[in-house]
Amino acid sequence: MTETPLRVLIVDDEAPARMRLRDLLGDIATTQPSELIGMAANGVEALRLLDTAEADVVLADIRMPVMDGVELARHLAHLESPPALIFTTAYDEYAVSAFELAAADYLLKPVRAERLAEALARARKRPPTDGQILSALAPGARQHFSVTERGRILLVPVVDVLFLRAEQKYVTATTMAREFLLDESLVQIEQEFPDRFVRIHRNCLVARGAVAGVERSPDEEGEGHWSILVNGTRERLPVSRRQWPAVRQALRL
Repeated sequence: MTETPLRVLIVDDEAPARMRLRDLLGDIATTQPSELIGMAANGVEALRLLDTAEADVVLADIRMPVMDGVELARHLAHLESPPALIFTTAYDEYAVSAFELAAADYLLKPVRAERLAEALARARKRPPTDGQILSALAPGARQHFSVTERGRILLVPVVDVLFLRAEQKYVTATTMAREFLLDESLVQIEQEFPDRFVRIHRNCLVARGAVAGVERSPDEEGEGHWSILVNGTRERLPVSRRQWPAVRQALRL
């Protein structure tokens, strides 16, 4: 029985590596038929391609500029039908063994035709990548937040986010341009970006660089409360009494 062709996306910042994978896919077409939907030089380009074409498998290098393979994988996990992920890497065996937990397979460079065929066969049977495992394996904080709108992934640069508020089961990220709904928790974001965001309330984080100042306003009890003034906006974000000492220390007020 002939296998259904897999729709494959190749992601690698080195053109020779992309060409090699493309050629190897052709070499193993009789046993592992595939359709190349595109090639990208980094994770951002890959996500743009996936806006217009679906993939069954993504062959992704781990170390790339702009967006590396691990961050790409974390964004892919938010898709309604995530593709199987195969990492291509020059990492040593110890590091690769960790990535094996989070991907359908891994391929050490230089990639061999036999191993690529095995990896594609495994990808046909492997469930989508586990986003939580990827979070633990990520070498550093993400550069972007993922937002799914109308079946597409929007990338929100972390540096553009002024503050985040928890609202029911979602988190709203506010930039100068607009608000975005994130399907993740404030606790997770606070732990991942301790140097960028400060908790000012149980339901709010503010970017350190977005703080224009503080303001004290009277409340119904006559004691007053502190608010954070946000750069370039009219926002006044209330600081809880519990968090005020930590906020003062973090912002050196």
